[in-house]
Amino acid sequence: MSGAISRDPAELQRAALVADAVAGLSAPRKTLPCKWLYDAEGARLFEAITRLPEYYPTRTEMRILEESGPDIARAVGPGAAVVEFGPGDGAKAVQLLRALRAPAAYLPVDIAPEWLEAAAARVRAACPGLPVRPVVADFTRPFDLAGRAEGSATHLGFFPGSTIGNFEAEEAVAFLRRARATLRPGGRMLLGADLVKSIPVLQAAYDDAAGVTAAFDLNLLSRLNREAGADFDLGAFRHEARWNAAEERIEMHLVSQTAQSVRLAGRVFRFAGGESIHTESSHKYRPERLRELVRAAGWRAEAMWTDAEGLFSVWLLEG
Repeated sequence: MSGAISRDPAELQRAALVADAVAGLSAPRKTLPCKWLYDAEGARLFEAITRLPEYYPTRTEMRILEESGPDIARAVGPGAAVVEFGPGDGAKAVQLLRALRAPAAYLPVDIAPEWLEAAAARVRAACPGLPVRPVVADFTRPFDLAGRAEGSATHLGFFPGSTIGNFEAEEAVAFLRRARATLRPGGRMLLGADLVKSIPVLQAAYDDAAGVTAAFDLNLLSRLNREAGADFDLGAFRHEARWNAAEERIEMHLVSQTAQSVRLAGRVFRFAGGESIHTESSHKYRPERLRELVRAAGWRAEAMWTDAEGLFSVWLLEG
């Protein structure tokens, strides 16, 4: 009989949140991993962000998938099993699956079972008869798809939403390399990537006039108060979106309005006035830079589709 003590997923997630918060707030430049922005409230707020007039990525990518769907379907070919890394609400998967010819199955992958099932239910309703097999896994780590797809179906990885931009360059390469190993030999990847554009457009997308993005960012402090026993005063921090020209990325920061101390997990973390917590990076790409990135991960950029304004891009990668 094993002496291991089983722990439920919620307890494990809380322990990981606390460990990440302690490590990030102890760093010389305070950070928190952006994955912790997405609790239930964070997910609700992000869905609201995607509908804001300033937030162009979601509607632009959906338009690309709609207008270029026939071209994407011809390039992919029939009978692909779509493996979506982080399906969100499933809307983009529905758009893609409707465009593809005779897709074999839909395999959404996410660490949160409740979000996964919501996306799966949406796809089932929109694509009756299509096998839908959710996979509970952290897609930033290795996982197995053995036995999940139909017959000899090829895999089409699907990673929309410019989430690739949340990774540092070496992390993005590592993710794409793992994805290539996870998909069947001969698999492809359909990848969304945001493009470099005017700074005012970018900053407005990440700091909207209605304050929804600010609420989304500050909700992370609420989550730490609730789940990690912290005592952040949300009124003592403000959201800020910064353009980092050297890295060509938008950064989200929570800026301390005054000198203060915060308790978390039995530790005290001190903030100077104006000091910030870096909560998310969103890299924007030039096409040549993205080609270099995917090539470093063992992929080849086979095709690219974009909108008329050149705001966003969707890439088909070949392994």
